[in-house]
Amino acid sequence: MTVGILTVSDRASAGIYEDHGGPALRKACEGYGWTVSAEAIVPDEIERIRESIRSFSAQGCGLVLTTGGTGVDHRDVTPEAIRGVMRVEVPGFGEVIRMKSFDITPNAILSRSLAAMVDSSLVIALPGKPQGAVECLAFVRGAIDHAVKLAQRQPTGC
Repeated sequence: MTVGILTVSDRASAGIYEDHGGPALRKACEGYGWTVSAEAIVPDEIERIRESIRSFSAQGCGLVLTTGGTGVDHRDVTPEAIRGVMRVEVPGFGEVIRMKSFDITPNAILSRSLAAMVDSSLVIALPGKPQGAVECLAFVRGAIDHAVKLAQRQPTGC
């Protein structure tokens, strides 16, 4: 599996602090035997997020993981960015992420994590906190391989 990791953070993209979410996801992906072939850090800006996701898909990333921007702050726009370029949302991913995360913290109810098919990739929007991103990825790991295969399937004619 080829993976792209996109960190969405105004401060990390400006160099105000070091990104820890992206590296934590990279380590988790490598632990699953996946190859991380693209990484980027962008500010909480809808167009920059969309451009990066579509670029990762065009580069052959069957799975694109975003970390950050899934809360309810005014600058949290990752779900809106994904919804603007998705073919279809896959609501079960976000439901499982919230359900299992709620067992860890009641604030999980505020999460807007989601998954969607964008171009030929499965995109999963994960929390910005490194531990939360890795935990949430593990919660949905079992469905990822099949979902990526479906995302990469070419449409058939009528």
